[in-house]
Amino acid sequence: MEAKLEVVGREVIKPASPAPHDRLQLSFFDVSCPAVYVSTIFFYQSVAGGESPEIISGKLKSSLSETLSRFYPLAGRIEGFSISCNDEGAVFTEARTDLLLSDFLRNNLDDTNNLGEFLPTIVPGESAGTWPLLSVKVSFFGSGSGVAVTVAISHQICDAASLLTFIQSWATANGESNDIAVTTPHFTGATIYPPPHNSFQAASMEDLCGLKGKCITNRFVFKSSKIADLKRKAASESVPVPTRVEAITSLIWRCATNASRSNSVAAKSTLMTQSMDLRLRIPPNVLSRDAIGNLQSAFFLKEGAESEMEIGKIVAEFRKAKEGVNEMIEENLQGYNTAGAITDTTLGQNLLSVMGNFFSELKPDIDLYTMSSWCKKPFYKVDFGWGTPVWVGSASHTIYDNMVYAMLMESKDGEDVEAWVGLPKQDMLMFVRDQDLLTYAVLNPPVLI
Repeated sequence: MEAKLEVVGREVIKPASPAPHDRLQLSFFDVSCPAVYVSTIFFYQSVAGGESPEIISGKLKSSLSETLSRFYPLAGRIEGFSISCNDEGAVFTEARTDLLLSDFLRNNLDDTNNLGEFLPTIVPGESAGTWPLLSVKVSFFGSGSGVAVTVAISHQICDAASLLTFIQSWATANGESNDIAVTTPHFTGATIYPPPHNSFQAASMEDLCGLKGKCITNRFVFKSSKIADLKRKAASESVPVPTRVEAITSLIWRCATNASRSNSVAAKSTLMTQSMDLRLRIPPNVLSRDAIGNLQSAFFLKEGAESEMEIGKIVAEFRKAKEGVNEMIEENLQGYNTAGAITDTTLGQNLLSVMGNFFSELKPDIDLYTMSSWCKKPFYKVDFGWGTPVWVGSASHTIYDNMVYAMLMESKDGEDVEAWVGLPKQDMLMFVRDQDLLTYAVLNPPVLI
Protein backbone atom coordinates (compact mmCIF):
# COMPACT_ATOMS: atom_id res chain seq x y z
CA MET A 1 0.00 0.00 0.00
CA GLU A 2 1.41 3.36 -1.03
CA ALA A 3 1.75 6.21 1.46
CA LYS A 4 -0.15 8.65 -0.82
CA LEU A 5 0.88 11.75 1.08
CA GLU A 6 -1.49 14.70 0.87
CA VAL A 7 0.12 18.13 1.27
CA VAL A 8 -1.99 20.17 3.68
CA GLY A 9 0.23 23.22 4.05
CA ARG A 10 3.29 24.96 2.63
CA GLU A 11 4.71 28.19 3.99
CA VAL A 12 7.92 30.18 4.32
CA ILE A 13 9.44 30.33 7.81
CA LYS A 14 11.59 33.39 8.50
CA PRO A 15 14.25 33.72 11.20
CA ALA A 16 13.04 34.96 14.60
CA SER A 17 15.66 37.72 14.55
CA PRO A 18 17.52 39.58 11.76
CA ALA A 19 20.75 38.20 10.33
CA PRO A 20 23.84 39.72 12.01
CA HIS A 21 25.74 39.84 8.70
CA ASP A 22 24.66 40.80 5.19
CA ARG A 23 26.67 38.33 3.16
CA LEU A 24 28.57 35.04 3.43
CA GLN A 25 31.40 34.23 1.02
CA LEU A 26 31.27 30.78 -0.55
CA SER A 27 34.43 28.78 -1.10
CA PHE A 28 35.85 27.25 -4.25
CA PHE A 29 34.69 23.85 -2.99
CA ASP A 30 31.16 25.16 -2.22
CA VAL A 31 30.55 26.46 -5.72
CA SER A 32 32.09 23.32 -7.22
CA CYS A 33 29.39 21.20 -5.57
CA PRO A 34 26.34 20.36 -7.66
CA ALA A 35 23.25 22.49 -7.03
CA VAL A 36 21.32 19.69 -5.34
CA TYR A 37 19.95 19.13 -1.84
CA VAL A 38 21.66 17.03 0.83
CA SER A 39 18.73 15.40 2.60
CA THR A 40 17.75 12.92 5.28
CA ILE A 41 14.40 11.51 6.45
CA PHE A 42 13.83 10.75 10.13
CA PHE A 43 10.97 8.41 11.04
CA TYR A 44 9.58 8.67 14.59
CA GLN A 45 7.09 6.43 16.31
CA SER A 46 4.47 8.33 18.27
CA VAL A 47 4.02 7.54 21.94
CA ALA A 48 0.65 7.00 23.61
CA GLY A 49 -1.08 10.26 24.51
CA GLY A 50 1.02 12.19 22.01
CA GLU A 51 0.25 15.69 20.82
CA SER A 52 -1.94 16.44 17.79
CA PRO A 53 -0.39 17.14 14.37
CA GLU A 54 -1.44 20.79 14.72
CA ILE A 55 0.48 21.24 17.98
CA ILE A 56 3.54 19.31 16.73
CA SER A 57 3.62 21.32 13.49
CA GLY A 58 3.24 24.62 15.34
CA LYS A 59 6.14 23.82 17.68
CA LEU A 60 8.34 22.76 14.78
CA LYS A 61 7.69 26.01 12.92
CA SER A 62 8.46 28.09 16.01
CA SER A 63 11.68 26.21 16.82
CA LEU A 64 12.72 26.33 13.16
CA SER A 65 12.35 30.11 13.20
CA GLU A 66 14.51 30.32 16.34
CA THR A 67 17.13 28.00 14.87
CA LEU A 68 17.30 29.97 11.62
CA SER A 69 18.33 33.02 13.63
CA ARG A 70 21.59 31.23 14.46
CA PHE A 71 21.93 29.46 11.10
CA TYR A 72 20.94 32.66 9.28
CA PRO A 73 22.71 31.97 5.93
CA LEU A 74 20.29 29.05 5.43
CA ALA A 75 17.48 31.62 5.24
CA GLY A 76 19.29 33.59 2.54
CA ARG A 77 19.74 33.36 -1.21
CA ILE A 78 22.78 32.43 -3.30
CA GLU A 79 23.88 35.29 -5.53
CA GLY A 80 26.96 34.53 -7.57
CA PHE A 81 29.70 33.21 -5.30
CA SER A 82 28.16 34.37 -2.02
CA ILE A 83 24.96 34.16 0.01
CA SER A 84 22.83 37.23 0.54
CA CYS A 85 21.73 36.83 4.18
CA ASN A 86 18.43 38.58 3.55
CA ASP A 87 16.18 36.57 5.92
CA GLU A 88 14.14 35.35 2.96
CA GLY A 89 13.37 32.23 4.93
CA ALA A 90 13.06 28.46 4.56
CA VAL A 91 10.18 26.40 3.18
CA PHE A 92 8.09 24.29 5.58
CA THR A 93 5.73 21.71 4.07
CA GLU A 94 3.21 19.61 6.00
CA ALA A 95 1.65 16.41 4.67
CA ARG A 96 -0.52 13.56 5.95
CA THR A 97 -1.33 9.96 5.08
CA ASP A 98 -3.78 7.38 6.42
CA LEU A 99 -1.11 4.66 6.26
CA LEU A 100 0.35 3.51 9.58
CA LEU A 101 4.08 4.07 10.09
CA SER A 102 4.68 0.40 10.92
CA ASP A 103 2.91 -0.71 7.75
CA PHE A 104 4.92 1.68 5.60
CA LEU A 105 8.27 0.54 7.00
CA ARG A 106 7.29 -3.12 6.76
CA ASN A 107 5.80 -3.12 3.27
CA ASN A 108 7.12 -0.15 1.27
CA LEU A 109 10.91 -0.28 1.49
CA ASP A 110 11.33 -2.92 -1.21
CA ASP A 111 11.33 0.03 -3.65
CA THR A 112 13.42 3.02 -2.55
CA ASN A 113 11.44 5.30 -4.87
CA ASN A 114 8.59 5.09 -2.34
CA LEU A 115 10.63 7.45 -0.18
CA GLY A 116 10.48 10.20 -2.79
CA GLU A 117 7.08 11.40 -1.51
CA PHE A 118 8.69 12.43 1.77
CA LEU A 119 11.01 14.94 0.10
CA PRO A 120 9.96 18.59 -0.07
CA THR A 121 8.55 19.46 -3.49
CA ILE A 122 10.66 21.89 -5.49
CA VAL A 123 8.27 24.16 -7.38
CA PRO A 124 9.15 26.13 -10.54
CA GLY A 125 11.52 29.00 -9.75
CA GLU A 126 13.05 27.22 -6.76
CA SER A 127 16.52 25.67 -6.78
CA ALA A 128 19.26 24.50 -4.45
CA GLY A 129 21.50 26.85 -6.43
CA THR A 130 19.47 29.98 -5.52
CA TRP A 131 16.58 29.60 -3.03
CA PRO A 132 15.38 27.99 -0.82
CA LEU A 133 18.66 26.84 0.69
CA LEU A 134 16.68 24.95 3.33
CA SER A 135 13.44 23.07 2.85
CA VAL A 136 11.75 20.74 5.33
CA LYS A 137 8.74 18.46 5.14
CA VAL A 138 6.84 17.02 8.08
CA SER A 139 4.63 14.03 7.27
CA PHE A 140 2.10 12.59 9.72
CA PHE A 141 1.11 8.92 9.52
CA GLY A 142 -2.37 7.56 10.17
CA SER A 143 -3.96 7.17 13.62
CA GLY A 144 -1.15 9.12 15.28
CA SER A 145 1.21 6.22 14.59
CA GLY A 146 4.22 8.30 13.67
CA VAL A 147 5.79 11.27 11.94
CA ALA A 148 8.57 11.71 9.37
CA VAL A 149 10.77 14.81 9.33
CA THR A 150 12.73 15.45 6.14
CA VAL A 151 15.45 18.09 6.05
CA ALA A 152 17.03 19.17 2.74
CA ILE A 153 19.84 21.75 2.57
CA SER A 154 21.65 23.01 -0.53
CA HIS A 155 24.91 21.15 -1.14
CA GLN A 156 26.47 24.49 -2.09
CA ILE A 157 26.53 25.49 1.59
CA CYS A 158 26.36 22.19 3.40
CA ASP A 159 27.86 18.70 3.62
CA ALA A 160 26.54 15.74 5.66
CA ALA A 161 28.18 16.90 8.90
CA SER A 162 26.71 20.41 8.45
CA LEU A 163 23.29 18.90 7.81
CA LEU A 164 23.50 16.93 11.04
CA THR A 165 24.70 19.94 13.06
CA PHE A 166 21.69 21.97 11.89
CA ILE A 167 19.21 19.16 12.55
CA GLN A 168 20.60 18.51 16.04
CA SER A 169 20.28 22.21 16.88
CA TRP A 170 16.71 22.40 15.56
CA ALA A 171 15.72 19.21 17.40
CA THR A 172 17.24 20.51 20.65
CA ALA A 173 15.30 23.79 20.32
CA ASN A 174 12.08 21.91 19.58
CA GLY A 175 12.50 19.46 22.44
CA GLU A 176 12.99 22.36 24.87
CA SER A 177 15.79 20.46 26.56
CA ASN A 178 17.62 22.57 29.13
CA ASP A 179 20.54 20.21 29.66
CA ILE A 180 21.92 20.38 26.12
CA ALA A 181 24.01 23.33 25.04
CA VAL A 182 22.61 25.32 22.12
CA THR A 183 24.92 25.16 19.11
CA THR A 184 26.51 28.37 17.89
CA PRO A 185 27.42 27.45 14.32
CA HIS A 186 30.53 28.63 12.53
CA PHE A 187 30.18 29.13 8.77
CA THR A 188 33.81 28.55 7.83
CA GLY A 189 33.73 27.04 4.35
CA ALA A 190 35.92 29.79 2.87
CA THR A 191 38.44 29.49 5.71
CA ILE A 192 40.20 26.42 4.34
CA TYR A 193 39.32 26.58 0.66
CA PRO A 194 39.81 30.00 -0.96
CA PRO A 195 36.95 31.88 -2.61
CA PRO A 196 36.65 31.34 -6.36
CA HIS A 197 37.89 33.93 -8.84
CA ASN A 198 35.22 35.99 -10.58
CA SER A 199 35.96 34.20 -13.86
CA PHE A 200 35.54 30.74 -12.28
CA GLN A 201 33.17 28.32 -14.00
CA ALA A 202 32.14 25.26 -12.02
CA ALA A 203 32.54 21.84 -13.60
CA SER A 204 29.32 20.32 -14.85
CA MET A 205 27.46 17.84 -12.71
CA GLU A 206 28.23 15.24 -15.37
CA ASP A 207 31.95 15.69 -14.66
CA LEU A 208 31.53 15.85 -10.90
CA CYS A 209 29.32 12.86 -10.34
CA GLY A 210 29.65 10.57 -13.32
CA LEU A 211 26.09 10.86 -14.61
CA LYS A 212 25.05 8.04 -16.89
CA GLY A 213 21.39 8.59 -17.59
CA LYS A 214 18.63 7.09 -15.45
CA CYS A 215 20.01 5.26 -12.41
CA ILE A 216 18.37 2.84 -10.01
CA THR A 217 19.02 3.08 -6.27
CA ASN A 218 18.81 0.14 -3.91
CA ARG A 219 19.53 -0.28 -0.22
CA PHE A 220 21.77 -3.08 0.99
CA VAL A 221 21.98 -3.98 4.68
CA PHE A 222 25.20 -5.51 5.98
CA LYS A 223 24.60 -7.29 9.31
CA SER A 224 27.42 -7.02 11.85
CA SER A 225 28.25 -10.74 11.64
CA LYS A 226 28.59 -10.51 7.85
CA ILE A 227 30.73 -7.38 8.17
CA ALA A 228 33.10 -9.37 10.40
CA ASP A 229 33.31 -12.09 7.73
CA LEU A 230 33.94 -9.49 5.02
CA LYS A 231 36.69 -7.79 7.03
CA ARG A 232 38.45 -11.14 7.42
CA LYS A 233 38.24 -11.70 3.67
CA ALA A 234 39.54 -8.18 2.97
CA ALA A 235 42.50 -8.47 5.35
CA SER A 236 46.04 -8.53 3.99
CA GLU A 237 49.58 -8.34 5.27
CA SER A 238 49.64 -4.55 4.88
CA VAL A 239 46.12 -4.07 6.35
CA PRO A 240 45.52 -6.96 8.79
CA VAL A 241 42.41 -5.31 10.30
CA PRO A 242 40.38 -3.34 7.72
CA THR A 243 37.70 -0.94 8.86
CA ARG A 244 34.11 -1.76 7.95
CA VAL A 245 34.01 1.27 5.62
CA GLU A 246 37.16 0.11 3.82
CA ALA A 247 35.82 -3.43 3.42
CA ILE A 248 32.25 -2.56 2.37
CA THR A 249 33.25 0.25 0.01
CA SER A 250 35.85 -1.96 -1.67
CA LEU A 251 33.32 -4.76 -2.14
CA ILE A 252 30.73 -2.39 -3.62
CA TRP A 253 33.29 -0.89 -6.00
CA ARG A 254 34.43 -4.35 -7.12
CA CYS A 255 30.88 -5.62 -7.70
CA ALA A 256 29.74 -2.41 -9.44
CA THR A 257 32.78 -2.54 -11.74
CA ASN A 258 32.11 -6.19 -12.57
CA ALA A 259 28.48 -5.31 -13.38
CA SER A 260 29.60 -2.52 -15.71
CA ARG A 261 32.10 -4.80 -17.45
CA SER A 262 29.44 -7.43 -18.03
CA ASN A 263 27.40 -4.84 -19.95
CA SER A 264 30.30 -3.32 -21.92
CA VAL A 265 31.71 -4.40 -25.25
CA ALA A 266 35.17 -3.48 -24.00
CA ALA A 267 36.19 -3.29 -20.34
CA LYS A 268 36.82 0.22 -19.01
CA SER A 269 39.16 1.57 -16.40
CA THR A 270 37.35 2.35 -13.15
CA LEU A 271 37.76 5.29 -10.78
CA MET A 272 36.50 5.50 -7.19
CA THR A 273 36.51 8.68 -5.12
CA GLN A 274 35.90 8.67 -1.36
CA SER A 275 34.98 11.81 0.57
CA MET A 276 36.76 12.70 3.83
CA ASP A 277 35.44 14.97 6.61
CA LEU A 278 38.13 17.56 7.39
CA ARG A 279 36.64 18.22 10.86
CA LEU A 280 37.83 14.76 11.92
CA ARG A 281 41.35 15.44 10.65
CA ILE A 282 42.01 18.99 11.83
CA PRO A 283 42.31 19.78 15.57
CA PRO A 284 39.06 21.26 16.97
CA ASN A 285 40.88 24.39 18.18
CA VAL A 286 41.70 25.04 14.51
CA LEU A 287 38.47 23.81 12.90
CA SER A 288 35.37 23.49 15.06
CA ARG A 289 33.49 20.18 14.99
CA ASP A 290 30.26 22.12 14.35
CA ALA A 291 31.72 24.19 11.50
CA ILE A 292 29.25 24.63 8.62
CA GLY A 293 30.23 24.36 4.98
CA ASN A 294 31.64 21.85 2.53
CA LEU A 295 34.59 20.99 4.72
CA GLN A 296 35.64 17.89 2.88
CA SER A 297 38.51 16.49 0.96
CA ALA A 298 38.69 13.25 -0.98
CA PHE A 299 41.05 10.65 -2.31
CA PHE A 300 40.64 8.49 -5.36
CA LEU A 301 41.71 5.06 -6.58
CA LYS A 302 42.01 3.92 -10.17
CA GLU A 303 42.07 0.38 -11.55
CA GLY A 304 42.83 -0.51 -15.15
CA ALA A 305 40.46 -2.30 -17.51
CA GLU A 306 42.19 -5.63 -16.91
CA SER A 307 42.37 -5.37 -13.10
CA GLU A 308 40.88 -8.34 -11.25
CA MET A 309 39.74 -5.96 -8.46
CA GLU A 310 40.94 -8.28 -5.70
CA ILE A 311 39.33 -6.96 -2.51
CA GLY A 312 42.38 -7.26 -0.25
CA LYS A 313 44.44 -5.26 -2.76
CA ILE A 314 41.74 -2.59 -3.04
CA VAL A 315 41.54 -2.22 0.75
CA ALA A 316 45.34 -1.84 0.95
CA GLU A 317 45.27 0.89 -1.72
CA PHE A 318 42.28 2.51 0.03
CA ARG A 319 44.20 2.69 3.33
CA LYS A 320 47.37 4.01 1.67
CA ALA A 321 45.53 6.78 -0.21
CA LYS A 322 43.57 7.80 2.88
CA GLU A 323 46.70 7.95 5.03
CA GLY A 324 48.45 9.99 2.33
CA VAL A 325 45.83 12.74 2.58
CA ASN A 326 45.88 12.57 6.39
CA GLU A 327 49.66 13.01 6.43
CA MET A 328 49.49 15.92 4.00
CA ILE A 329 46.94 17.67 6.25
CA GLU A 330 49.06 17.08 9.34
CA GLU A 331 52.21 18.42 7.67
CA ASN A 332 50.41 21.55 6.48
CA LEU A 333 49.11 22.35 9.96
CA GLN A 334 52.40 22.05 11.84
CA GLY A 335 52.90 25.18 13.91
CA TYR A 336 49.30 26.38 13.49
CA ASN A 337 47.03 25.98 16.49
CA THR A 338 44.28 28.58 16.13
CA ALA A 339 41.29 28.95 13.85
CA GLY A 340 42.43 32.39 12.71
CA ALA A 341 45.76 31.07 11.48
CA ILE A 342 44.46 28.32 9.20
CA THR A 343 43.98 30.73 6.30
CA ASP A 344 47.76 31.34 6.38
CA THR A 345 48.55 27.68 5.63
CA THR A 346 49.01 26.03 2.26
CA LEU A 347 46.41 23.42 3.20
CA GLY A 348 43.66 24.77 0.98
CA GLN A 349 45.88 24.94 -2.09
CA ASN A 350 47.18 21.41 -1.49
CA LEU A 351 43.66 20.08 -1.06
CA LEU A 352 42.70 21.78 -4.32
CA SER A 353 45.68 20.05 -5.96
CA VAL A 354 44.21 16.72 -4.87
CA MET A 355 40.94 17.73 -6.55
CA GLY A 356 42.83 18.77 -9.67
CA ASN A 357 44.59 15.40 -9.87
CA PHE A 358 41.22 13.71 -9.63
CA PHE A 359 39.62 15.81 -12.39
CA SER A 360 42.59 15.10 -14.66
CA GLU A 361 41.66 11.41 -14.48
CA LEU A 362 38.05 11.94 -15.55
CA LYS A 363 37.55 10.77 -19.11
CA PRO A 364 34.52 9.50 -21.04
CA ASP A 365 35.92 5.96 -21.18
CA ILE A 366 36.34 5.65 -17.39
CA ASP A 367 33.61 4.49 -14.99
CA LEU A 368 33.36 6.81 -11.96
CA TYR A 369 31.96 5.77 -8.57
CA THR A 370 31.43 8.47 -5.94
CA MET A 371 31.56 7.06 -2.40
CA SER A 372 30.80 8.59 0.99
CA SER A 373 30.31 7.35 4.54
CA TRP A 374 27.98 8.77 7.18
CA CYS A 375 29.00 6.09 9.67
CA LYS A 376 29.76 7.26 13.22
CA LYS A 377 27.66 10.38 12.65
CA PRO A 378 24.88 10.30 15.30
CA PHE A 379 21.83 10.66 13.05
CA TYR A 380 19.98 8.14 15.23
CA LYS A 381 20.36 10.39 18.30
CA VAL A 382 18.33 13.26 16.82
CA ASP A 383 15.42 13.81 19.23
CA PHE A 384 12.75 16.46 18.60
CA GLY A 385 11.15 15.63 21.93
CA TRP A 386 9.51 12.38 20.79
CA GLY A 387 12.43 10.03 21.39
CA THR A 388 15.01 8.86 18.87
CA PRO A 389 14.06 7.83 15.31
CA VAL A 390 13.10 4.22 14.58
CA TRP A 391 14.69 4.56 11.15
CA VAL A 392 16.68 7.12 9.16
CA GLY A 393 16.39 6.98 5.39
CA SER A 394 17.49 8.77 2.26
CA ALA A 395 15.67 9.84 -0.86
CA SER A 396 18.32 11.99 -2.52
CA HIS A 397 18.26 9.67 -5.53
CA THR A 398 14.75 10.82 -6.37
CA ILE A 399 16.11 14.36 -6.94
CA TYR A 400 19.28 13.51 -8.86
CA ASP A 401 18.35 10.08 -10.15
CA ASN A 402 21.20 9.83 -12.65
CA MET A 403 24.06 9.81 -10.16
CA VAL A 404 26.35 6.80 -9.75
CA TYR A 405 27.18 6.66 -6.07
CA ALA A 406 27.30 4.69 -2.82
CA MET A 407 26.58 6.10 0.64
CA LEU A 408 27.05 4.17 3.88
CA MET A 409 25.10 4.81 7.08
CA GLU A 410 24.93 2.94 10.36
CA SER A 411 21.70 1.23 11.36
CA LYS A 412 19.92 2.10 14.59
CA ASP A 413 21.89 -0.47 16.61
CA GLY A 414 25.18 1.09 15.50
CA GLU A 415 26.50 -2.31 14.46
CA ASP A 416 24.90 -2.99 11.07
CA VAL A 417 25.55 -0.78 8.00
CA GLU A 418 23.09 0.29 5.30
CA ALA A 419 24.56 1.01 1.87
CA TRP A 420 22.56 3.12 -0.58
CA VAL A 421 23.85 2.36 -4.07
CA GLY A 422 22.84 4.09 -7.32
CA LEU A 423 23.85 2.53 -10.64
CA PRO A 424 22.68 2.64 -14.27
CA LYS A 425 19.68 0.36 -14.71
CA GLN A 426 21.48 -2.28 -16.76
CA ASP A 427 24.35 -2.41 -14.25
CA MET A 428 22.00 -2.62 -11.27
CA LEU A 429 20.29 -5.67 -12.79
CA MET A 430 23.63 -7.47 -12.62
CA PHE A 431 24.72 -5.92 -9.31
CA VAL A 432 21.72 -7.19 -7.32
CA ARG A 433 22.45 -10.75 -8.54
CA ASP A 434 26.13 -10.73 -7.64
CA GLN A 435 26.62 -13.60 -5.20
CA ASP A 436 29.86 -12.02 -3.98
CA LEU A 437 27.74 -9.10 -2.76
CA LEU A 438 24.72 -11.12 -1.56
CA THR A 439 26.98 -13.28 0.60
CA TYR A 440 27.32 -10.25 2.87
CA ALA A 441 24.30 -8.00 2.23
CA VAL A 442 20.49 -8.20 2.13
CA LEU A 443 18.63 -6.26 -0.56
CA ASN A 444 15.96 -3.73 0.54
CA PRO A 445 14.81 -5.49 3.74
CA PRO A 446 11.80 -4.18 5.69
CA VAL A 447 12.20 -2.19 8.90
CA LEU A 448 10.25 -3.79 11.76
CA ILE A 449 9.18 -1.69 14.75
